[in-house]
Amino acid sequence: MKHVMKSILMSAVVLLTGMATVTAGGNDNAYKVATDKSELSWQAKKVTGAHNGFVKIKEGQLLSDGKKLVGGKFEIDMNTITVDDIKDETYNGKLLGHLKSDDFFSVDKFSSAVLEIKSSKNVKGDQYEVNGILTIKGISNPITFPATIKMTDKSIVAVAQVTVDRTKYDIKYGSASFFEGIGDKAIEDTFRMDVKISAQK
Repeated sequence: MKHVMKSILMSAVVLLTGMATVTAGGNDNAYKVATDKSELSWQAKKVTGAHNGFVKIKEGQLLSDGKKLVGGKFEIDMNTITVDDIKDETYNGKLLGHLKSDDFFSVDKFSSAVLEIKSSKNVKGDQYEVNGILTIKGISNPITFPATIKMTDKSIVAVAQVTVDRTKYDIKYGSASFFEGIGDKAIEDTFRMDVKISAQK
């Protein structure tokens, strides 16, 4: 009986040691997003023009295997969205309120959007193809986009241009794909996010 108990205890020690090693290794490969050095801008086009602005990244981390980006996740604070191309305060406020409404991002109900990185594939040099899952308004869809990624032992800087089909996230307002006869009031189904993520150990 003593031998059995000793064997069980030894197995437990080995298991816990292994778990500690894996956890430590995982932490070694985690880079915390520096929100003050990271930036996300957006641009949406319509028949008669375009609008653009910024939204802040709340928090996140990137994961590497020592050679390339293998995972990560960052949260976008939808309450911080701005409209930068309209200088008139009244018109700016109206568009901003509309973007936060249920016609678009339903910010009162969904205050955050999340981009989760699942993998990356090196194309050439610092150029990568990144695969992930984007969640907007509680709806998640896979997404693939090109990125320039520079990595050192202490930091990762990733710059990407992400094209998003808003209709996949139940944002159909002004879409000619769903509403006929809207003419020059139509808004393109896709919008663009230009993202710079700076992460450090």
